Amino acid sequence: MITITTHSEDETFEVGRRLGRYLRRGDLVALTGELGSGKTILARGIAVGLDAQGYIASPTFTLIREYRGPTPVYHVDLYRLERVEVADLGLEELLDRGVTVIEWAEKAADLLRPPLLQIAFTPGSGLEDRIIRFSAEGPGPHAAVRALAAAWTPA
Repeated sequence: MITITTHSEDETFEVGRRLGRYLRRGDLVALTGELGSGKTILARGIAVGLDAQGYIASPTFTLIREYRGPTPVYHVDLYRLERVEVADLGLEELLDRGVTVIEWAEKAADLLRPPLLQIAFTPGSGLEDRIIRFSAEGPGPHAAVRALAAAWTPA
């Protein structure tokens, strides 16, 4: 497990962008944290790091957005759903097609399986500070987290 503290949305985005460079098809990224904690900002960065095309918008109302690129990115937001509804989304079908990033992943706990990167957000001491904890299961996510930790130097 590694921990990174960011001090702005730009830094959180940059962590995601750099992390995205190391993720591979089949990796599942599970984001948890309070509303407004930075999950969507990090997800946007991951998509950009994977060379996703187009504007990366929050999927809160569409639930799942697909971004095309060398590796497809599936950005899922479960905020508006109850746990029992998650099974009806067909998320299992997406997991091997690209990199799947799930916000409010605790609502899909039954789907979380390696290769899995769990990322938990908690508020830091400053107004825009975010404490981001990374926990990996599987060789791909472990390598991605190690590479990020080795390369990360905040601005």
